Amino acid sequence: MDEDAGALPKKQDFSEWYNELLWRAEIMDVRYPVKGLYVWFPYGFAIRKFVYQRLHELLDRDHKEALFPLLIPEQEFMKEAEHIKGFEDEVYWVTHGGTTPLDVKLALRPTSETAIYPMFALWVRSHADLPIKIYQIVNTFRYETKQTRPMIRAREITSFMESHTVHATWDEAEAQVESEIALTREFYRSLCIPVIISKRPDWDKFPGADYTIAVDTIMPNGKTLQIGTVHHLGDHFSRTFSIQYEDKNGEQKVAFQTCYGISERCIAALISMHGDDKGLILPPAVATLQTVIVPITIGKRHDDVMAAAEKLKSDLEVAGLRVNLDTRDMRPGAKYYWWELRGVPLRLELGPRDLDAGKAMAVKRGGGKTTISLATAAGDVTRVLGEITEEIRAKAEDHTKSHLCTVDSMDALNAALNEGKVAVVHWCRERGCGDAIEEKANSSLLGTDVRSDYIEATDGLCIICGKPGKATLVGRTY
Repeated sequence: MDEDAGALPKKQDFSEWYNELLWRAEIMDVRYPVKGLYVWFPYGFAIRKFVYQRLHELLDRDHKEALFPLLIPEQEFMKEAEHIKGFEDEVYWVTHGGTTPLDVKLALRPTSETAIYPMFALWVRSHADLPIKIYQIVNTFRYETKQTRPMIRAREITSFMESHTVHATWDEAEAQVESEIALTREFYRSLCIPVIISKRPDWDKFPGADYTIAVDTIMPNGKTLQIGTVHHLGDHFSRTFSIQYEDKNGEQKVAFQTCYGISERCIAALISMHGDDKGLILPPAVATLQTVIVPITIGKRHDDVMAAAEKLKSDLEVAGLRVNLDTRDMRPGAKYYWWELRGVPLRLELGPRDLDAGKAMAVKRGGGKTTISLATAAGDVTRVLGEITEEIRAKAEDHTKSHLCTVDSMDALNAALNEGKVAVVHWCRERGCGDAIEEKANSSLLGTDVRSDYIEATDGLCIICGKPGKATLVGRTY
């Protein structure tokens, strides 16, 4: 990318900052000639690799990875009326094979329930086959009619993790929901992204689900971004697709199911939550490079500095760290700009004076300097990277706390939302009052049963009708 294009837009101009950063830091190229489809640059895709590697590690504890086809026959897709109604305006249809019209239209998966569950009906025979817990990471397609935005609202979701499970009882499925919520918390903690969890209103739950639990984060502009969902499907889909098992008494029983999803919105949140006016800030766990070494070579000491820099790189790599030694023919300041833009957590500067002192200058991407000993470099760098992780997490948590508040009236709700905050209100759970909150505040009623480490969620009186109400999350959303 052009390093002479001037400074990034300020992060307070979030939309412009986000779009420009994706290009400048080589995350995504938005110039693909189909609206809502984007190209991952190699650097961005490498970040994706480390993020999804963490997700793989967590899921592989008790799920098995699988892969199902992209194309879904119309008769399977149309079996579940309520589910289809939720997606009917978003489906891409394949109608021809070459120039020949197809006998059966094929849907490009918007999500995979109708591709996977006919196979579950073949796989499940006995209680001994249960539970089934599988996941896949695939692309999905939705004809998005709202304004598209890379990784946030796209027509091709390129990195959709969807988990699907089958259980003998409703309670076992509910336990799975809680397990997946805990897994999601752990995943986002490793990305230093604070989350708020709530139960979506019935009219906003996943089509065909008994209930939906959503995971939201608060973006820099105060809007919420949904970055995960877990759905208790009850026996709704298993009845439609005949997913039954024989219990220990020889009786046929209908199974119960869950599904669970995380998309590349997790990377949009990673970029948005931590980045600043200089560019990306990446937590060390998911940074493509954790450390960059910039040698300061002057005159006769060139060879000495380069030899020390090579040894430093080798020592760090032996310790399992991801390191780059920047030997390009560029001014040190230009190299600093390059790596700051790309979010490398730690820069090590090594010049003749540092070499004589047996140290290197360590500059944290988020701010702050220290020194490390060349003799104990691996341990020192590992320690500093740990400090960086905690500093990034603390800053994100402070952002979240400062953008959350509890209000007890519509006037206070409107004031909070206009200040770029997300509010907890009390709502009686009646649809009419929920619609009134959304309409009067030009906002979205995100959910009840709020779970957050950053705000107390207690019961109170509905801000519309005054009846007993539950703590409910309200915000402006993407």
